[in-house]
Amino acid sequence: MKACALDYGTVRIGVAVADELGLYAHPRPVISARNTGLMLQAIEDLVREDAITHIVVGLPLDMKGGEGSSATSARAFAGKVANATNLTVELWDERLSTVQANRSLKAQFSAKKSRERIDSAAACVILQSWLEARPKP
Repeated sequence: MKACALDYGTVRIGVAVADELGLYAHPRPVISARNTGLMLQAIEDLVREDAITHIVVGLPLDMKGGEGSSATSARAFAGKVANATNLTVELWDERLSTVQANRSLKAQFSAKKSRERIDSAAACVILQSWLEARPKP
């Protein structure tokens, strides 16, 4: 199984792809979310080119585990991705993934460069968390 994670945003989608062994998440360039058709085409291309078999979409829950409008948007996005790719799309709790990604990137890059990478870094946090939670064969 080859998995990828998508961190949905209204401007751009953060992307991460697991390595061949399913052990580590690696960031990929973000996908623009401004045009739904082009966004879905870019996701379909990623799935085809990387032989993706499973997609994880971050679900932005509040600190008590409740869902707001962002979670509703992420659920709708996951449905569109599932329809476009004909793959299973799993929603995964992404609480604090952006905070964790921010901290990691600020230690490595200037503020401007870290802002450019935050969405895919958050996708990496989501995917790595999902990979680590899966039972090992």
